[in-house]
Amino acid sequence: MPITAAIAPIFVLIILGYALRRGGIPSQDFWNLNDRLVYFLLMPAVFFEQISTADLSGAALGGYSAMLYGGFAVAMFAGLLAARGLSCDPASATSVVQGAARFNTFIALAVAEALFGAPGLQMAVLGAAILVPGVNVAVVAMFALMLPSGTGRIDLGGLARTLLGNPLILAILAGLGWNAAGLGAWPVFHPTLAILGDAALPIMLLSVGANLKLRGLQAERAPLAAAIACKLLLFPLVVLGLALLLGLDPLQAQVAVIFAALPTGVAAYTLARQLGGDATLLASVITLSTLLSFATMPATLWLTGLLFPIS
Repeated sequence: MPITAAIAPIFVLIILGYALRRGGIPSQDFWNLNDRLVYFLLMPAVFFEQISTADLSGAALGGYSAMLYGGFAVAMFAGLLAARGLSCDPASATSVVQGAARFNTFIALAVAEALFGAPGLQMAVLGAAILVPGVNVAVVAMFALMLPSGTGRIDLGGLARTLLGNPLILAILAGLGWNAAGLGAWPVFHPTLAILGDAALPIMLLSVGANLKLRGLQAERAPLAAAIACKLLLFPLVVLGLALLLGLDPLQAQVAVIFAALPTGVAAYTLARQLGGDATLLASVITLSTLLSFATMPATLWLTGLLFPIS
């Protein structure tokens, strides 16, 4: 099946989520509660169920990790250089960096499953497990170092509390611990998590669309363009180059490029509001990168499929 046809339903659900929320269906309160359901139950259920039962003994995750973190680091550094080159104020600079390097994990899981089935979903969950803790550390540290209100030092205690308060990270750690203990899949428990996982992806995609903000977008064009160029062009090119350099497994390469080609994640907007970044700029980055990814992601994945065909 052509890539565009395979992932088109994902973007249709995103658009549907936007339309439903803007139409007040079923209510604004529903969407606010739905975000909490996704964050505190559905996503952790997916992560724990997939990681706790994955075969990690022979998984060559070193190269996979290098691809993911190599692309993230280059995109983050490029965003920082772009912000400085454009003389952005510190708050705007943090949003350019977040916009350039952060990604929407919800879409990654859905695209990987749509293209590669259960193995793709599991590889995407492992990719998220690899990236999510490190990305959170890097971004929180960036805020501490870049904003004038910060101390210029990283509060290790506060950082640990932030990480341990993240349900996704807790689910990752619990899944890894379960896996290491060799407990395997338990009757009733794991099938229940699997059912939650089946519900999770469509609900998460509706939530992505519900959180888009097309009206009243106000942001300077240069920082906006810089963040989006780093996210949708530079990040995937770097990951693709690393995949070619390292000669990795085709499934790992393709799923890593999925992460790289993703639009900026909504969680970046929440963090910008909490820590003093330019939330208006980041809302524009998230919305426009999501819309543009409708075109850029199929093209990027088509190129990756040519270079890393899966037999």
